[in-house]
Amino acid sequence: MFLGGYGLYILISLPALILGLWAQARVRSAFNKYSKVPGGRGIAGAQAARMILDANGLHHVNVEQVQGFLSDHYDPRSKTLRLSPQVYQSPSLAAVGVAAHEAGHAIQDKVKYGPLGLRSAMVPSVQIGSWLGPLIFMAGLFLNATPVAWLGLLLFGATAVFALVTLPVEFDASKRAKEILVTQGMLAPQELKGVTAVLDAAALTYVAAALQAITTLLYYVFLLTGRRN
Repeated sequence: MFLGGYGLYILISLPALILGLWAQARVRSAFNKYSKVPGGRGIAGAQAARMILDANGLHHVNVEQVQGFLSDHYDPRSKTLRLSPQVYQSPSLAAVGVAAHEAGHAIQDKVKYGPLGLRSAMVPSVQIGSWLGPLIFMAGLFLNATPVAWLGLLLFGATAVFALVTLPVEFDASKRAKEILVTQGMLAPQELKGVTAVLDAAALTYVAAALQAITTLLYYVFLLTGRRN
């Protein structure tokens, strides 16, 4: 049963794995391409983020440089927008697009965008459930303790829910970013092609992550219900 179950896991998770690898390749390709194309106004990523934040009354949100390739993120707890060196210092279309996207998350935080609040609230449970859930599940499975296995399944299930909640958060931030860049005159409408290519490729990585979490959850359900039957 376990061998057959493992084969099923490979079968149902392979599309998500392939999508994830393809999405990562697209992100790097799009970012590398449009990191060589400067924006018409010559605004660096950090400047773009600061301009967007200030225009939306977010003067208290700090913009900092952080190490790592495309490690850009907004921290709602410390109200800090952290940009990678490739984004912070560069005036390219790719850098401005990524910076505007992260500023979009800060705006979501300001207007209390529901999915962002839910995702932030889920972080502690996901950090625990993502590694503890599978351990409890396997322990319950091998000990034939069905309630314990279901507990592990529920803990890991938070990871799949988190991945799903992340999708509207990321899509909305990209939408806000593209609208703001044009309405504030930071980019010309024709320059949005490069920004869209980078942000759409990044969005695919979140779709792949959601599919991977869901397929893993389904595999666990199959193992548990298959043994019980």
